Amino acid sequence: MIQTVNSVPAFDIKQQYAQIEAEISTSVLQILSSGRYIGGPVVEEFEQNLAKYIGTSHCIGCNSGTDALFLALKASGIGAGDEVITTPFTFIATSEVISSVGAKPVFVDINADTFNLDLQQIRTAITPQTKAIIPVHLFGQPVDMTALMDLAASHNLIVIEDCAQSTGAIWQEEKVGSIGHFGCFSFYPTKNLGGCGDGGAITTNNPELAAKLRMFKEHGQKIRYQYEEVGVNSRLDAIQAAILKIKLRYLDTWNRQRQQIAFRYHKALAPIDGIVIPQQLSSGEGVWNQYTIQVLDGKRDWLREKLQQKGVNTMIYYPYPLHLQPVYQDLGYKTGELPVSEEICDRVLSLPMFPELSCEQQNQVITSLQECLS
Repeated sequence: MIQTVNSVPAFDIKQQYAQIEAEISTSVLQILSSGRYIGGPVVEEFEQNLAKYIGTSHCIGCNSGTDALFLALKASGIGAGDEVITTPFTFIATSEVISSVGAKPVFVDINADTFNLDLQQIRTAITPQTKAIIPVHLFGQPVDMTALMDLAASHNLIVIEDCAQSTGAIWQEEKVGSIGHFGCFSFYPTKNLGGCGDGGAITTNNPELAAKLRMFKEHGQKIRYQYEEVGVNSRLDAIQAAILKIKLRYLDTWNRQRQQIAFRYHKALAPIDGIVIPQQLSSGEGVWNQYTIQVLDGKRDWLREKLQQKGVNTMIYYPYPLHLQPVYQDLGYKTGELPVSEEICDRVLSLPMFPELSCEQQNQVITSLQECLS
């Protein structure tokens, strides 16, 4: 790897921690001295705070964003013989959980401008076996939830929002995670609301579903040692809850900083030939977990190497679409069947994006891009 003295990281979570180190240290030490490491008032308080922030009646903490999706499917009664529609352009956790409950993932192509599900193609993918849709608010950009919920209602389908990259994003004055039947969140360290380890949560306005989620994540028990169904062990630990409770207070500030960085990227990169800057729908407010451009003419890998030589580190999310992954060969998808997703995978390049990215660092990214593509 070629680096320079003034290297710009793709993301930097250490700066964020340094800003609130004292608060986190105090809170974590209190948890350690309390001896209450699983469950307890800190976990409950964080769940209440997140539910209030998202705008739902219930929030259930769990072990990860993957578990959040899995539990939402399980609480919905989805299993063998069922189909769930989702996107092929995302992290595999979204489809992995569909397979894990015994259902079949059905992939629908994406919109080239937003990278999110192309809602026009969902209708043709619905069959009598379809039970749910999992839209992913990818890179922090909300899906058109108005149109999606209308479509789902007309076919009596459950909507499970994958909000792993979009905590705080808004669609028509409602936060994502409050619009579908479930909202599923990841607190992986690089997310907009990231912990110091794994963690996740599910939001819902349905009290019966909330009760099921709490039962399933605690080994299928409502009363200790009385097991009503086969569950799993998926709990958000108290240390992570304490850290997340602190970070939640700063989330809107950090998201605004991300939006300001995205705006500067927009303004500076729009005139550059050879790339396409990301778009968001006019009724949505994105929170820019990633700022992902498209590099045209097959130059993505070349550009990435040139930027790295200039000290600018980038990431590729995602290099391969899910429908063509080896694990899903039995589903029968062929190359060219979902052409937009396949083409996007060859084009995308995520530029440095984190709230603490300085103007000097961002200028280095912009100047480097201009020099490479001039």
